[in-house]
Amino acid sequence: MPDDPVIACQDLGKRFVVPVRREERPSRLPWVRATRDHWAVRHVDLHVGPGEIVGLVGPNGAGKSTLLRLLARTVHPTEGSLRVTGRVATMLEVGVGFHWELTGRENIYLSGTLLGMRRHEVRARLEEIVAFAGVSDYLDVPVKRYSSGMYVRLGFAVAAHLQADILLVDEVLAVADAAFRKRCLDRLRDAARAGTAVLLVSHDLDTIEALCSRALLMEGQEGVTEGPPARVLERYRASVPPASSESP
Repeated sequence: MPDDPVIACQDLGKRFVVPVRREERPSRLPWVRATRDHWAVRHVDLHVGPGEIVGLVGPNGAGKSTLLRLLARTVHPTEGSLRVTGRVATMLEVGVGFHWELTGRENIYLSGTLLGMRRHEVRARLEEIVAFAGVSDYLDVPVKRYSSGMYVRLGFAVAAHLQADILLVDEVLAVADAAFRKRCLDRLRDAARAGTAVLLVSHDLDTIEALCSRALLMEGQEGVTEGPPARVLERYRASVPPASSESP
């Protein structure tokens, strides 16, 4: 456990109330509503110190994105304790705050402001953001004309240049090309060297093993398995059922 963690969770849990399917309702009358509790995250203990890169892995629906949203304080925990210290930058959705009709330049200012940057901070980093994204020739073109790759690059570039103590990244590089993905991973390493704690959700297990100092296997209501990436990923791979070899 880090001596002075910037993230400290103890028995953290988040419960949502979801509707019951019609065939499972105790009453078939259409105006009678029925719900059930769904624990997206439960029994999570997590401590992350400055400069650590921690990978979150697990099957879809295991609670990885919900955990990041709890840490970003966009949702509130149902149980347990949570302490987050410092400025948080989130890459939970590429291009957060982008407006389809605005230009790339205008969206850099808009998205940067929504992510917590002051206007003078955006102005000071504008050239660096544009160079990182590689969209200088299209900076004054509305982003509705951008390809999906250009959109991803610009969205990541804005968030990556926010000076933060904690960086939360949720599978936003899946649609990026290999060269830009490498540039982003190098940026995450640089951020960690500067003291930023990074939490990375990814289904790219090779990236988790190469980049992270620790990994957590999210297992839904069963909590998490924490340890060195190689050991955690070995357990995760062993839990994945083999693909069917039956002929069609």
